[in-house]
Amino acid sequence: MQSQLIYQNKNFYIEVEPSTIPWLKIFTKEPFLELTDMPRELREQLWNIYYIVEHEMRIYYRPTKINMASFANMLPRVHIHVMARFENDSHFPNPMWGEQLRETKLDLPDEEEFYKRVFEALQGLEN
Repeated sequence: MQSQLIYQNKNFYIEVEPSTIPWLKIFTKEPFLELTDMPRELREQLWNIYYIVEHEMRIYYRPTKINMASFANMLPRVHIHVMARFENDSHFPNPMWGEQLRETKLDLPDEEEFYKRVFEALQGLEN
């Protein structure tokens, strides 16, 4: 399964991480190694994008918890994972990179509608 691009502007893009849970990744287009390498304006834009993604994810999916991660060891550049977690997902309460605890199929609303909502909400940042 390949990642799907759902949004981009001149500085950032958002991809879907193929998963059994709603999971988006926010990337900088310029390959900054660390947040502190980014100009302040871009850091502020990144957090504004993160806020919108998290907000839309919470409203749309109503998860138990939102997980945010930014390890960047395997892909050494600034990017943030945003994941909707549910008490009955395959790994909960473990991280998605941890041990799978159960087989499960979540009954979630249409993901394409969610991507559309995120895209539309982010369009407001550009105006």
